[in-house]
Amino acid sequence: MASKRKRSTVELGHDAFLDIVANLVGILIILVVILGTRSQQVAEQAQQQSQVTEEDLAQLATETARAESARAASVKLENNIQQVDLELKSRRHERAVLNDMLAIAKQTWEEKQTQLDEKTQQAAKLVSMQKSLENDLQQTRGQREQLESAEAPVVAVEHLPTPMAKTVFGEEIHFRLKGNRLSVVPLDRLIEEIRDDFQRNINGRDGQLTSRVGPLQGYVAEYEMERERKAVAQGGTVGMATRIQLVGLVVEPVEEPHGQPIETVLSGSSLLDVELAGRNPSQTTITIWVYPDSFASLRRLKEQLYRRGFATAARPLPMNRPISGSPSGSRSNAQ
Repeated sequence: MASKRKRSTVELGHDAFLDIVANLVGILIILVVILGTRSQQVAEQAQQQSQVTEEDLAQLATETARAESARAASVKLENNIQQVDLELKSRRHERAVLNDMLAIAKQTWEEKQTQLDEKTQQAAKLVSMQKSLENDLQQTRGQREQLESAEAPVVAVEHLPTPMAKTVFGEEIHFRLKGNRLSVVPLDRLIEEIRDDFQRNINGRDGQLTSRVGPLQGYVAEYEMERERKAVAQGGTVGMATRIQLVGLVVEPVEEPHGQPIETVLSGSSLLDVELAGRNPSQTTITIWVYPDSFASLRRLKEQLYRRGFATAARPLPMNRPISGSPSGSRSNAQ
């Protein structure tokens, strides 16, 4: 747009100059016409008088010379105007070419500037991503330290990982800590439901059964059991025996998020106080299934349980894995 305005301004100046020259030519033409008219009038008067004086002839010669001089000046001025017009056209063409070259250079510069801005933005994004990754790394290191501290063994409490067995060292309460929310996992009641459901559906046959029980306190359990009857040797005699074995177990809530916020739990009058009411700390073990987003809450919870005299066993789980059990499960370590 700027180049068009500049070009219009130049063209306007040239047109004004041409107008002035044209006006001058017009004036000269008018003078020639006037002089020619006067010469004709003088000749007519001389013819009418039938006597031409020397004074009239001299005046006629003077007027004729003036007219010829004006005509010659007009022709010269017209030639000059044509030359100036040609030169102006040439200058206009050169200016247009220069303006086009300037516009191309400006556009190229803007494109280069845009590319530089994009590279700067990409560099800023990379720096931001680097800082974010560094923060994540520091957070992961902190979680790892908390996890290692949570898993430090103090007193080993043996219990069977399958839900069909129950530890002989006392009661065991299971909690889940995820999203900084604590919930009770009714594992013992779910085991009873599994036992009744299996006996009701297997109906004395051998084989495997996959089924689901619950919900209880917001949790359901999907299990797979196997019943097998085979010969066994005992005391030198061979007899038939039936073996019932858990193949797999998955316990998860009906919906997420589930449980009470940790701030509510630690403030008192919560589900934790209800579950611990009337229990002997020396005969009760608390197992906490904890996810990585709640390691800080686990430490606060363990401190409160320690003040109450309860031993705790932390069982860390990945974020996408539910509570599960199998014959090859591991033991809990209580603190």
